[in-house]
Amino acid sequence: MSFIKSRKKIVSTAILSTLSAVANADNNATQLPTIDVKAEQTQGLKVDSSANTKYVAPLLDTPKSVSVISQQLIQDTQVVTLADALRTVPGITLGAGEGGNPNGDRPFIRGYNSEGSMYVDGIRSMGSQNREMFAVEQVEVTKGSSSSLGGGGNASGNINMVSKVAKKGDSIEGSVSQGTDDYRRIVLDGNKDFGNGIAARVVAMGHENNKAGQDNGAEYKRAGIAPSISIGLGTPTRATASYYYLRTNDEPDSGVPYSNPFGVTTANAKFNGDGSPINVKQGIYYGWKDRDFQKQENQIGTLKLEHDLLDNLTVSNIVTYSKSTNDYLWTQPDDSKGNFINLTTGALQDTGVWRRANSRSTDTTTYGDQLSLRGKFDTSILKHSFNAGAEYSKLDKDTASYTIKDPASSKVDGTLGTGACSLGLANANGWCTSTFNPNANDPFLGTITKNAPTSNTTTETTGIYFFDNIEIMPQLLLDVGVRWDKFETAVKTLATGVKIESDSDFWSYNAGVTFKPTENSAVYASYATSATPVGVDSGESAESSPSVAIKDLDPEKARTIEVGTKWNLLNNKLNATAAIFRTEKTNTRVAVDANTTMNAGSSKMDGFELGLSGNITDAWAISFGYSFLDSELVTAAYNAKANEGLPLANVPKNSATLWTTYQVLPQITVGGGATYMDKVYGAKSATAEKWVPDYVRYDAMARYNVNKNVDLQLNVNNLSNERYFTKAYGSHYAAEAEGRSGVLSLSFKY
Repeated sequence: MSFIKSRKKIVSTAILSTLSAVANADNNATQLPTIDVKAEQTQGLKVDSSANTKYVAPLLDTPKSVSVISQQLIQDTQVVTLADALRTVPGITLGAGEGGNPNGDRPFIRGYNSEGSMYVDGIRSMGSQNREMFAVEQVEVTKGSSSSLGGGGNASGNINMVSKVAKKGDSIEGSVSQGTDDYRRIVLDGNKDFGNGIAARVVAMGHENNKAGQDNGAEYKRAGIAPSISIGLGTPTRATASYYYLRTNDEPDSGVPYSNPFGVTTANAKFNGDGSPINVKQGIYYGWKDRDFQKQENQIGTLKLEHDLLDNLTVSNIVTYSKSTNDYLWTQPDDSKGNFINLTTGALQDTGVWRRANSRSTDTTTYGDQLSLRGKFDTSILKHSFNAGAEYSKLDKDTASYTIKDPASSKVDGTLGTGACSLGLANANGWCTSTFNPNANDPFLGTITKNAPTSNTTTETTGIYFFDNIEIMPQLLLDVGVRWDKFETAVKTLATGVKIESDSDFWSYNAGVTFKPTENSAVYASYATSATPVGVDSGESAESSPSVAIKDLDPEKARTIEVGTKWNLLNNKLNATAAIFRTEKTNTRVAVDANTTMNAGSSKMDGFELGLSGNITDAWAISFGYSFLDSELVTAAYNAKANEGLPLANVPKNSATLWTTYQVLPQITVGGGATYMDKVYGAKSATAEKWVPDYVRYDAMARYNVNKNVDLQLNVNNLSNERYFTKAYGSHYAAEAEGRSGVLSLSFKY
């Protein structure tokens, strides 16, 4: 594994230190009684409780749709990024970066952007980043409006990643993996129980691979480490300090242009394609290796303190400090220069694809503090499980970009038909590459200069909340929640000193009633709201930063009404769920005339979902989900009224996921799965559309238990080498998925 030694020295050091600590540990240390850790209560595909303490009841008794990607599912499928893990949850699509930039993870939950609604251990995770799974215990996806849980945003849900932290007991586990497309990965997880309630844990990772199915294309390299120490385990007073570090160095890939070029005049529109990606070979790569890069560095420091005031009353405080950087310069295969379509005949031809340069450099620091009191108490005949708390966070972000110059700037400038591609492929200095046979190794003859920051964004949020699950009788539960937020943000233009400020305060609610026909079943109805103030994501995704036009507008509003049922079957081994819902978004910021923006837009989403997770037999496990979404743009901007009644972008009408395993022999388990996604629009209007077609992807797995400590696992992904697209950007391109790949992993646990 020379790549680990040469590229990931931090991982090597962590591995050696952890092995030494475990090897030299005193095995006769005093052992304290085991305590419950919510994220590890269930080993398997079925998870009964959320690790987020704001859920004050088990998931069965929570009147809301919550999908949990368990540790077992992560291990079975060998997913290594959050984006890969989320494809196991129906109703989630991935969006391309706003403005065409691949800032980081951009999931859409039930059709609405959730990039700013990402959490780590219940604390909002700010700053665009591509998140890794090496230090993640499980992922929890809350669906439906949920600002009462997390604050501003959360129009259609949120995503919470649960971290691996120090726990009781000695263990050392890990995996070494190698596969096709130069795939290499090593993960080590060591936990040492020192006795007397003290334990330490280190998780370390090194990884590199090329994009499967793409010759001489995108490359991904990263290393990470996550140490933690806990004090007071098994006692009334507990403390856990943890640190997370992830560094990436990638050659990014954007994708493939659409068949109807952006900016083609109406007179030539009849020559456009149908709006799907152009018909080129699978695995095509328009990137420029001598120029493109994406480098990220993410750090999170966390201190969590807990004290049991009484048997059923706990006070907790979590303090976090994070710092993230995101630097990139990458090729967008831009179609705005009249590329690859003959405007006389409308035929697809090799007039070239312009390698537009998109760049950005951001440095983001965030401080957060969450104080809460949770517990249980009785009032007369009512039983309460509650969580009350207050949160504060402050973000500071500098934004810059790169200047990319060509020796002859006229070769990359100009309007439609007069850009680099109009000069011919041989005369464009690599800025225009072949439509059908692009050369990733074209030399870059220009210069790249990082600019000083041009703007500074600051955001302060303060929130207070209260949740209560009330047992009126064993068969009838009432769930209520309320939250108040104060949100203040400002963007300062550094060259002029001009600052634009926006502030607002708002209330969010959730309420639900649950009827339990039996102890292991529930039927519920719920109502929840969300509020999205101006600049809630600090300019990192689709939500607008403060400007003169919108700084004084009210938050956008959303509400979700949901009716559903949950059943624990087969002696609580299998969980079945079903839900029908409507989400309505109002107060959306739209232009009402050429000079005025108001809270006048609206949209809606109707749908239903089915889910099944757990064990059908001791040997047969299954995770299945289906989602149906029917969206509509109800009220549009003044200049887009013709689009009213059309479906929203990034919404598949049907999507489904299936993963199942069967233990055919005590030592052998086989498994497989399928993912289906319906047609998805990047953009749809009355006159044009950009879209990617539906697809089915198949995966397979086989695991051999060499002995009780060692497993050998083979995963083959995209078995049929299906060509499909994972992201549909609204203007220029669609992101192509990876082709068929195989990974062989040796895992151990002692």
